[in-house]
Amino acid sequence: MSKALYFASLVLLFCSASVLTQAQTMRVATYNIRYDNVNDTVNAWNNRLPIISGLVQFNDFDMFGTQEVMHHQLQGMAKELTGYNYIGVGRDDGKEKGEYAAVFYKKDKYKLLKQGNFWLSETPDKPGKGWDADYPRVCSWGQFRELGTGYTFYLFNVHFDHRGEQARKESVKLVQRKIKEIAGKAPVILTGDFNFSQHDEKYKAMSDGSNLKAAYQLAKFRYAPRGTFNAFEATRQTDERIDHIWLSPDFSVSKYGILTDTYANGLFPSDHFPVMAEVMYEVKKK
Repeated sequence: MSKALYFASLVLLFCSASVLTQAQTMRVATYNIRYDNVNDTVNAWNNRLPIISGLVQFNDFDMFGTQEVMHHQLQGMAKELTGYNYIGVGRDDGKEKGEYAAVFYKKDKYKLLKQGNFWLSETPDKPGKGWDADYPRVCSWGQFRELGTGYTFYLFNVHFDHRGEQARKESVKLVQRKIKEIAGKAPVILTGDFNFSQHDEKYKAMSDGSNLKAAYQLAKFRYAPRGTFNAFEATRQTDERIDHIWLSPDFSVSKYGILTDTYANGLFPSDHFPVMAEVMYEVKKK
């Protein structure tokens, strides 16, 4: 075989291999938007809604999980975020009562294939409190297909209880079990306000009991100037991240960021900062 033919064969072989997979990227986020509390005054929901909506659109989230969303807040966000659809139910009755853990997704990029909800309790198939939790807590999930590539994956979004220590421990186990039951071996993204930080044993337990890894740990580049809970206090300083994104091995992470935007002379859009990860995955080409 001549050298020219040999090198041509190598080029053809390389090109054939390279088209078998195609790298894709999506921007995934989690955002506790803070429920509409009448005592918030300067941080009132009506002031914060356009800032939150602008933040989402400017940062171009493809999908994001939310927490503490009351029904009227959900309606307001849907009106502002016209490029997105959402899924989720109120945690109190499985309909519209109580806070949602709603998932928003770009409607021109993803098709919803399945959706569901389960509660963080001993009876996950119906609304209710679990263990020593103060409130009912719900996990909302969807199975999605990327329209451009056909790539199919699941996103689960959750809000753990803020006081019940046993509830948080048991919720880790429950979420791990339900993800396996629902998604099987499919690619999985888990977002949420977990009310435990990276220093807590439950953070390690989330990975140890599953094949999920924290986006922060996977990221090649991290922007995390402070923790994710700010309590609407500009001077609050902590490195504790209680809002997390977890990923199955199907994904890698190029960038991770805690988005510490302010408006109106230092006000925060919520008492939590949104967390965003630029997630990469390979799609097999037919």
